[in-house]
Amino acid sequence: MAFVNADDWVPEEYGSEVITRVNQNSVVEAVARRITMRSDTIKVPRMGRFGVDVVEKTDLYTDAEPVLDNVILDAVKFGKTFTIAEEDLQDAVANVISAYQAEWAVSYARELDNAAIACTGTENGTTVPFTSLYKAAGSGQKIATAGAVTYAKLSDTLALYEGSDYANDADTVVMAHPSFKAAFRGILDDNGNPIFVEGTSATPATLFGFDVNFSYGLKTSTTVTDAPTGNPLLVVGNRQHLLLGVRSGPESLVGDEFRRDGKILKVRARRGFAVARPEAFGILEVTAGA
Repeated sequence: MAFVNADDWVPEEYGSEVITRVNQNSVVEAVARRITMRSDTIKVPRMGRFGVDVVEKTDLYTDAEPVLDNVILDAVKFGKTFTIAEEDLQDAVANVISAYQAEWAVSYARELDNAAIACTGTENGTTVPFTSLYKAAGSGQKIATAGAVTYAKLSDTLALYEGSDYANDADTVVMAHPSFKAAFRGILDDNGNPIFVEGTSATPATLFGFDVNFSYGLKTSTTVTDAPTGNPLLVVGNRQHLLLGVRSGPESLVGDEFRRDGKILKVRARRGFAVARPEAFGILEVTAGA
């Protein structure tokens, strides 16, 4: 079988409908720290904590001795092909290729989030492409609620993050499955004010004053999927410790289907992902309802 020359792949430009849909549906693409990958595998330095001295006049400075190690980013390929009949290309009023690209963008966004945040399986590079945040986080960073989502549970989840060495209001991000919205709307603080403010086209939604991003990929699953059916998750943490390796894409290629009248559309994105510091996050898992 002959392979198509990749020189003909067309990258999506910033602001295109595909990129817009990806960012609207993927919390990882929208908020993670983006790392440009110039090869399939790269090492990203991970710095440990260290103190700062008060130095008096003429005194010597002392050397910091941070623990420096690396996080590995391996690029995997998220892709799909669509066979399009020639008649559909000629007769359809709508742009069939653009429609397929847009729908791929939504599925890709959800699947990436599921792989990076919520997948519970052990990384194998295929059905479990990454070690997810859920998998990497320790039991002490997770709170389970068997039923109603309460003010206390949400506050306790935030406290897990706020009590860590990596809390930073400027980089704090809240991510949640959309099923949490119904619970958020009914919760008030001690002063009777809502803790959740719905977003508009110009402003993001907020929870406890922090921007909150929603994704249908934030339900647990044993292998990666764009339609997970497990437990809904809410995550709060420092976005700088979500590392998204960007190797290429989203990009597409259209070629002839030689065996019949039509075209083949290929769409893909190559991404790596790793969690720099799992302890920089708190997770709330709804184990029965939301």
